[in-house]
Amino acid sequence: MIAVIRHEASKQQVENLVSWFQARGLKTHVSEGEIQTIIGLIGDTSQVDVNLVEGLEIVESVKRITEPFKSVNRKFHPADTVVDVGGMKLGGGHFHVIAGPCSVESHDQILDVAESVKASGASILRGGAFKPRTSPYDFQGLRAEGIEFLLEAKAKTGLPIVTEIMSVAHLPLFEQVDVIQVGARNMQNFELLKELGRVKKPILLKRGFMNTLTEFLMSAEYIMAEGNPNIILCERGIRTFETYTRNTLDLSAVPVLRELTHLPVFIDPSHGIGVSRYVKPMALASVASGADGLIIEVHNDPPNAMCDGAQSITPEQFADLAEKIRRIREVVASL
Repeated sequence: MIAVIRHEASKQQVENLVSWFQARGLKTHVSEGEIQTIIGLIGDTSQVDVNLVEGLEIVESVKRITEPFKSVNRKFHPADTVVDVGGMKLGGGHFHVIAGPCSVESHDQILDVAESVKASGASILRGGAFKPRTSPYDFQGLRAEGIEFLLEAKAKTGLPIVTEIMSVAHLPLFEQVDVIQVGARNMQNFELLKELGRVKKPILLKRGFMNTLTEFLMSAEYIMAEGNPNIILCERGIRTFETYTRNTLDLSAVPVLRELTHLPVFIDPSHGIGVSRYVKPMALASVASGADGLIIEVHNDPPNAMCDGAQSITPEQFADLAEKIRRIREVVASL
């Protein structure tokens, strides 16, 4: 349920109403816009007398929210959420590209890639220290050592870092990580999501490859319900009957999510397609669709990559892509 407050209401009147709601066991979320203030109510609102609330002098209207997700709902928070990553703003009209290898393979490899993607305009460095793999015999990542190498790359280039977490037990290793990624396989690991909700770091939440958008948003709701509003949503492709590409990149998710939620929406065309030669056109299409940013896998030697070389582009290809992204953004801005 949301209560839309009249523009002329005083701050004290709003605080009094919030206290009144909280005294009835409801959680409240206040969103202050330029034109109006909205009080979102979470909990058992069936006992709230809508007519009584609507009759208050400061209340313009009361509406019930039918969607199961509440805190992440744009009806609760009409303005775009802007997530701060080391002073960098994500969402709310700010566009950024995250780039780097699928996995951290060595000290020299991650430093080399970090320097090259920064030179081409990447804002954040990605790299997997812990790697969830379908086969137990595949490379599982360098783990703690991988995070150390990422932190060295951050110190040398100034790029914030994002890397994937697989277990609550690994959280102490992520203290200096700027953005914690939750991969597709863990999108519905609810105990992990709740724990990350108690951590105030930005969370990059990837959509599961078999999940609906409602399920995706409910996973984000788990994080927000524990008090962490710093969530970046990432569409990374879903599994369909098509086998020519690794996944089917669902670009329709961008306009739908931007309508349903206030959270930033990023696209990962590398995982979404799984074929390096298709990354460029799908990245450009993602920009045109209105995404807030991209995540691109870049490797300095894709044929010999220890993980996902088939979908990785080279630093030279990334430099070309970054320039075309800039041009597409200029075209979209002019429309």
